Amino acid sequence: MQDNATEVTAAGIARLAGVGRAAVSNWRRRHADFPRPVGGTETSPSFALPEVEGWLRRHGKLAEVPLKERVWQQLAGHPAGPVTALTHAGCVLLLIHDRSPLWLEVSSGSDERLAAMLPSALEQVLTPRLGEANGSRVNGAGTVNTSAHTSAAPTAALTAPAAPAASATLAALEPPTAPQLLPSAPLLRGVAELAADSGARHTFEFLLGRHLDANPRQYTLTPADLCGLMAGLAGPARTVLDPACGTGALLRSVTSRPGQELYAQDSAPDLAALTALRLALHTRAPVHAATGDTLRADAHPAVRADAVLCHPPFNERNWGHDELAYDPRWEYGFPARTESELAWVQHALARLRDGGVAVLLMPPAAASRRSGRRIRADLLRRGALRAVVALPVGAAPPYNIPLHLWVLRRPEQAPAQPEVLLADAGQFAGEGRGGPDWAGVRETVLDAWRAFDRAGRLDERPGLARSVPVIELLDDDVDLAPARHLPPPAAADGAGRLSDVRERLGETLRLTARLTPPPVDPARPAAPGRLPLTTVGELARGGALVMRTGGNGGHARVPVLTDHDVLSGTAPSGTLPESDEEAVLTEPGDVVVPVLGGGSVARVIEETTAGAALGRNLVLLRPDPTALDAWFLAGFLRGTANNRQASSYASTATRLDVRRLQLPRLPPAEQRRYGARFRALDAFEQALRQAGRLGEQLVRGMYDGLTDGTIDPEGTVATEGTVATEGTVAPD
Repeated sequence: MQDNATEVTAAGIARLAGVGRAAVSNWRRRHADFPRPVGGTETSPSFALPEVEGWLRRHGKLAEVPLKERVWQQLAGHPAGPVTALTHAGCVLLLIHDRSPLWLEVSSGSDERLAAMLPSALEQVLTPRLGEANGSRVNGAGTVNTSAHTSAAPTAALTAPAAPAASATLAALEPPTAPQLLPSAPLLRGVAELAADSGARHTFEFLLGRHLDANPRQYTLTPADLCGLMAGLAGPARTVLDPACGTGALLRSVTSRPGQELYAQDSAPDLAALTALRLALHTRAPVHAATGDTLRADAHPAVRADAVLCHPPFNERNWGHDELAYDPRWEYGFPARTESELAWVQHALARLRDGGVAVLLMPPAAASRRSGRRIRADLLRRGALRAVVALPVGAAPPYNIPLHLWVLRRPEQAPAQPEVLLADAGQFAGEGRGGPDWAGVRETVLDAWRAFDRAGRLDERPGLARSVPVIELLDDDVDLAPARHLPPPAAADGAGRLSDVRERLGETLRLTARLTPPPVDPARPAAPGRLPLTTVGELARGGALVMRTGGNGGHARVPVLTDHDVLSGTAPSGTLPESDEEAVLTEPGDVVVPVLGGGSVARVIEETTAGAALGRNLVLLRPDPTALDAWFLAGFLRGTANNRQASSYASTATRLDVRRLQLPRLPPAEQRRYGARFRALDAFEQALRQAGRLGEQLVRGMYDGLTDGTIDPEGTVATEGTVATEGTVAPD
């Protein structure tokens, strides 16, 4: 076995072969020639990827490892860690993107030659594309020369940069050395091969998306739809800054335009490096990225941006309160130790040109905490805070809290009679884990903001938005929470919706009664108890169906069918990390099965849900209609005993090995007879779910109407021309 060979876990082997982890455990027990562990722990061993690939091929488990999967496994199992591998891959992809002939020249020959020649080639691309970070300079030898804005610091290595001192800023990227690159040589050749098929930009987005998805607890991501909304609020901008850039999603959402410049900084060296590479691959605009604590050591002190977009860290106590008491950025007041978000707000304003716009994602508490009321008051008086937008629950992590957007403008002069826009998009929250109705959020918020920005005020839009004179907000609390200042929707509208819900509930209950399965006729002979059985795995090997697993990348404007959607019977509602990985799209007649949770569920895809991307933790079965009836297949897969024998149990979850699910061997006509009965049961189940949802809406509407005074206890709406809850109009 070669030194530094990529290692892969049992979960990675299962993904390579398209099986569950239980199948990998069985292979280890049953086959004496299965590769021995080369690392990991006793409970989570790792194996050499080349040995695993060879074993899978010899035993007919895998005809050929897909290129994307092989590259990903090389990256995930890199000896120096996936972040190092990802940054090495990103550098090479930028070289391929900008100077493909140079890559072809350095990649010919041995791995040793590649590693020796690559640093010089990368420097020829990184320096002109990424420039020099303000406050630091990377010289030709790869060392960092600090200016007056930084303290002395050791060389920042691209592969595993040390966290900078609180007072230092470092360039986000510099070329790795030959010894650092040598273990990455097989990965880099695979990345180049993948880029030849998918393009350098798409390849990097795929690998980055996979890495973020595999490490969800390590990163706080800003969803793509929210990034688009924030960029829309900021408007067209030539110079854009993100002082807490994370993975660069906000700057990536900015529309590229001639002469544009992008500035980024993050305290995490790996995030700053990944952002620099991501932006350089996404746009031809100059990218100035740096590593360092923005509040303590701003890498871009001279920048006066047209727009600042920022998703700052929330509730940070150690943001520099003691060291920064006399910082000139605190133009609107010195933030309390508990008000780190207001420090970020003032930093954003300090980096704007006069008239520039900043959009920050904020926790709702920042709009009402007493410790921040004086700063909020001064922001209002001087016309710096222009809008506060309450987002729906589920818009961004933490997903259980309705976060706010603050829109600020650096005032050129104090307005005579300032007003501030307050908007609440809470009504666009989605059901379950599906996420908000982003189309509704975007249309409502941007339309209200643009109208307000043109006129300086906005007529009331009940329950959605209104502009409020600043003088009305300057009380003892200076509470800016939109819900506290927006009137509820008109009572008549609420009553109309309530009547509509009641009518739809009645229709659904009548439909449920019609769909109730008839009682079993005791005189009818029972179905034969023991039928010849086959498994999903055998059917897949025989070509009767195709088996696909849920992907890790989504496409813009393509809804994602999640495991929650399948379990609850709702429409596709999810999203996946931005990636150019080829998504698995559903087609009519597909059968989708969740693999986690231990439930007996299978869903047949119909015309209304076709075309959605298959989400994670789902397996798609595409039967050959000449051999298998889709409803027959789905119905037998839902059997409780069937699921029990195909499930494996871990300490915290149950996982279904779909290949082990069984169904009887029956002729097509008999399959269709069973399928018709299973389809009728599915329609009955959907009607019951719809009735439950409508019942909950009706109950909630009645509670709200009784408590806000729009419905009296007799069951009528308390307005002129009162509307009864039954939908009839009561006399005046």
